[in-house]
Amino acid sequence: MSTGNDSASPSLGFRKMHGLGNDFVIIDARDARGDGVTPALARALGDRHRGVGFDQLAVIRGAEGADASVEFWNADGTMAGACGNATRCVAHLLMAETGRADTAMLTGNGRLGAIRLPDGRVTVDMGPARTGWREIPLAEACDTVSLPLDGAPGGVSMGNPHCVFFVPNVAAIDLAAIGPRIEHHPLFPERTNVEFAEVRSRDNLRLRVWERGTGITLACGSGACATVVAGVRKGLLDRRVTIELDGGELELEWRDDGHVLMTGPVSEVFEGRLSPAFLAGVGA
Repeated sequence: MSTGNDSASPSLGFRKMHGLGNDFVIIDARDARGDGVTPALARALGDRHRGVGFDQLAVIRGAEGADASVEFWNADGTMAGACGNATRCVAHLLMAETGRADTAMLTGNGRLGAIRLPDGRVTVDMGPARTGWREIPLAEACDTVSLPLDGAPGGVSMGNPHCVFFVPNVAAIDLAAIGPRIEHHPLFPERTNVEFAEVRSRDNLRLRVWERGTGITLACGSGACATVVAGVRKGLLDRRVTIELDGGELELEWRDDGHVLMTGPVSEVFEGRLSPAFLAGVGA
């Protein structure tokens, strides 16, 4: 899986991948060359005009007790605790590297296992959903089934905070205007991802997402997981659901043990190298 990063190379290799249009730059930092990932580098890479462009940056590092560890960065240079579609993309790379149909990764949400299905899709166990107000976290104690905001959204953590609204028609939502207001609401001391879901049946819904630190994205794996959990807790959904996002479909299951399984496709787009001049310009 290596993109040729080594301590003698003045450039830095990366891969571009996406899951349902939710796109990622992936850097293999299991060698000395990838150690210098900084907020400035993440912001520069995330610039779609002057960099590469991504919804999230995933950095692969070595780990004990797993095939790798993965850290996630938002386009604004902040770190994210979880990213479901990027986790599936990294799992795909690790399984291709080992020749196995399963893998395990350490993330901010714990040890996550993944498998490759015969049709090429990847299923990842995103770990347990957390619904306590301190776990999300919220600024004050409240009922996380129906948060004290207009629309009574649900609150869930999948390693990152989510605020899930259930609405009659997601197409009517001005996501660009409402998303940042909710992301920065005082109820969320670490900001939040924002989901708007339209329930079509107990096992099918339409979802649009505003991601913390990034903005509107075509898909959000952790957001899809959080939406199923919030919908089940409100009595709106069954535990197995197909979710249609702007970029395509994901299959979700909230198991009785609290873990959320997510299944969907992954796509490799290209490999590239960041030039020495680009890296010098951001101090990397």
